Amino acid sequence: MSDPEARVSEQERDRVVELVQRAYADGRLGAADLERWLERALGATTSRELEPVVADLPGDPDDVVHITTTGGRVTRTGDWHVPRRLRIDSEYGRVRLDLSSAHVPHPRIDIELRLGYGGATIILPAGASANADGVRTDWGKVTCKAAGRQIPGRLHVHVTGELPYGRLTIRTARR
Repeated sequence: MSDPEARVSEQERDRVVELVQRAYADGRLGAADLERWLERALGATTSRELEPVVADLPGDPDDVVHITTTGGRVTRTGDWHVPRRLRIDSEYGRVRLDLSSAHVPHPRIDIELRLGYGGATIILPAGASANADGVRTDWGKVTCKAAGRQIPGRLHVHVTGELPYGRLTIRTARR
């Protein structure tokens, strides 16, 4: 679990400011709201103060991306935009999510996997952390080779879901 009293890095604060500005550009915040939200983001000194700014943003279009397939593969690699929450449902398919070169504008992302017989591999950028304690498997296996504790200013991936017969591997990118 991350330390809510940890000081916020400039990079983490800049990501939140970018999200607030995008909400304004999308018309989800008015001018007065923009000023108030930026003030909250720029004034935050700890993770506890910064996290609610992102969580409270109205109607984020990146809120949940839901991908469904029956037996096909789900692959995301290279320079792709990672949403704050990603849900993947597949009965027989395999999933490969490579975040090492992706655009990740959020300090934390949530991935929910619902894979009947398929497996998943999640590749994190160097320095990122992951928690897969919320993944349930019956006959499968969950392997997480990344740091489990969130590191302030670094990406943290929280993985949940069900893989009754599947296998999940989380690792950092090879150099």
